Amino acid sequence: MSKKIAKVLKLELPGGDAKPGPKLAAAGINMGKFTVDFNAKTADRRGEIVPVLITAYEDKSFDFVIKTSPVASLLLKAAGIQKGSSGGSKSVVGHISKEQLRKIAEYKLPDLNCVDIEAAMRIVEGSARNMGIVVDD
Repeated sequence: MSKKIAKVLKLELPGGDAKPGPKLAAAGINMGKFTVDFNAKTADRRGEIVPVLITAYEDKSFDFVIKTSPVASLLLKAAGIQKGSSGGSKSVVGHISKEQLRKIAEYKLPDLNCVDIEAAMRIVEGSARNMGIVVDD
């Protein structure tokens, strides 16, 4: 017999440094156990924002799936800037190379709605353009 799902949460937590708090309390899970497990699995991603999908069950147990980092944070890091353009593509705030774009697309491919690297690169390039980041050839 399968467990009955009580709640499903999507959160973005700091890699290797999650702490118990109101976001986790809303799930009704053992926060201490979750933070220890999550921090152990994401220790190599310290300093990154790590999306996680938590499935909480009625018996207070849980499962979680770790996703790839958001495209926006990867682009900011690659361009070496703190934040994107407030004017979108109208103002340029940074530059990345085609090679950096490909690396980000390869990393994000499992979580994107496409099957080949070229389509993933176009998706990431669109995000970069909307953030005011230019992709140099």
